[in-house]
Amino acid sequence: MHQAKSAKSPLPPLLSLPAFWPLAMAESLVKEGAALYEKNIEFVGEEIKLHGGLRPRLATPNLLRLDLRSMALRDYGKPGGIPTLIDAPHAGHTAMIADYAKGQSLVQTLLDNGLAHVALTDWKTATPDMKDLEIDNYLADLVVAIDDLGGRVNLVGLCQGGWMAAMIAARFPDKVNALVLAGAPIDTDAGDGPIKRLAHETPLSTYQELVALGGGLMRGAMMLQGWKNMHPAQHYMLDQIDVYEHIDDPAWLAKEETFESWYESPIDLPGRWYLQAITQLFKENRLAKGEFVGLDRKLDLRGITCPTYLLAGASDDITTPEQVLDAAKYIATPNDKIVRKTVPGGHIGLFMGARTLKEHWPAITRWIAAQ
Repeated sequence: MHQAKSAKSPLPPLLSLPAFWPLAMAESLVKEGAALYEKNIEFVGEEIKLHGGLRPRLATPNLLRLDLRSMALRDYGKPGGIPTLIDAPHAGHTAMIADYAKGQSLVQTLLDNGLAHVALTDWKTATPDMKDLEIDNYLADLVVAIDDLGGRVNLVGLCQGGWMAAMIAARFPDKVNALVLAGAPIDTDAGDGPIKRLAHETPLSTYQELVALGGGLMRGAMMLQGWKNMHPAQHYMLDQIDVYEHIDDPAWLAKEETFESWYESPIDLPGRWYLQAITQLFKENRLAKGEFVGLDRKLDLRGITCPTYLLAGASDDITTPEQVLDAAKYIATPNDKIVRKTVPGGHIGLFMGARTLKEHWPAITRWIAAQ
């Protein structure tokens, strides 16, 4: 009996494998399915967070210097010398674009390269009671900010903040020591970018209808939709694919969340302000023509006589390089006091691109300090 029992040996491994395969495959599929389910849940949660679940935050410690109706004036550094005031874009997003992230902040770049005192216009979202505010109201608050800083500043205008800065320099030349216009549409008839075509080809009634839909405001959410529609494949497909592929990469997600906290948090604009800008600046180009009336004076860009730095992005499709650089044709600053610079990159990269901040803004900062 003992020998007979010993003669029975287990099935050879290769013969036992076929029976094991279905079980092993089922177990593997369960594990893969659970991992896929978990990844999908994480992806959905991240998408919800990225599209409206985050709020913009300024990266650099600052003090609230003024709390005006249209803006909060943020103070950085310490008093000393002529302050440098960054006029952030008032175009549907917050001032975070100028103080974006640690190691990627225009404010910090200015402070690190020789400017001791920097201030920032942090434009507020418009509330229903602000729907009838005009460009004059924003210019007036900008003047209040400059006066509170001592009455004379180096003025750095970014994008839509650039034409406001140019207006101030033309209207009150003694208040501006040096002027930097970065990605600023000064001559809106120059070049052939999509914004120019859109402004000229879209009837004013369309913009008026959008404001009416917003209850007298130009809603930031509507503008965000329009910006996304300029590059639909990127925003409606490729962005989601990127997030899914990097859902297990915390460093990548942290960078994405920082960007989306700014991009997906648009602010509303006063309807009257918006329609005035569309009509008088982008359709009729009144500022470049010397026909825009600001604070009860017809503004002539020849009133700008201070040193001026014009910065454009080579592939900027929001403000084409010509719209910025052509400002030199209209101002009265001596030619040897005008710098024209075109750098690689697009619109947003001019203000918060790591490469531009590292390779170009330090030299601009030193130029400001030398004036």
